[in-house]
Amino acid sequence: MSPVLSVITTVVVGLMVGVELSVAFVINPITLALPAPASMAARSHGARMMGRAMPFWYFGSLILAGVLAATTWGTTTSTAALVAAALLAVSVVMSITLLVPINNRSKNWTADSYPEDWREQTRRWDNLHYIRVAVIVAAFTLVAIAAVAL
Repeated sequence: MSPVLSVITTVVVGLMVGVELSVAFVINPITLALPAPASMAARSHGARMMGRAMPFWYFGSLILAGVLAATTWGTTTSTAALVAAALLAVSVVMSITLLVPINNRSKNWTADSYPEDWREQTRRWDNLHYIRVAVIVAAFTLVAIAAVAL
């Protein structure tokens, strides 16, 4: 079971990292460079779309890493998987406490109705997201190490 579980965990976490890297370094810089009305439309649509999908992905990744750690307990694999799960837990806490509140505000912005500090709020979200991306990249690296160590 562990080899299959390690592959599934690696793929799920790796794809999540890829999506979040794309958001951080491609999508959000493009939307921030747009004029305010277009930027509002893009950011609010992205906030609604990603806000529906990402909670399942983050919690799913955390659960998979935790199960990988539990099923390999007492091995070097379990240590890497356990630290990966802890980092994924940090990313979930960061998301809920820091990023989701900004995301929830931005998903209601329109071209006609948005706050004056919208760029500051989006930059704050982006900066927090960079930190979260670093955390999940580290978690992904540890999941990959755990998968190879099996």
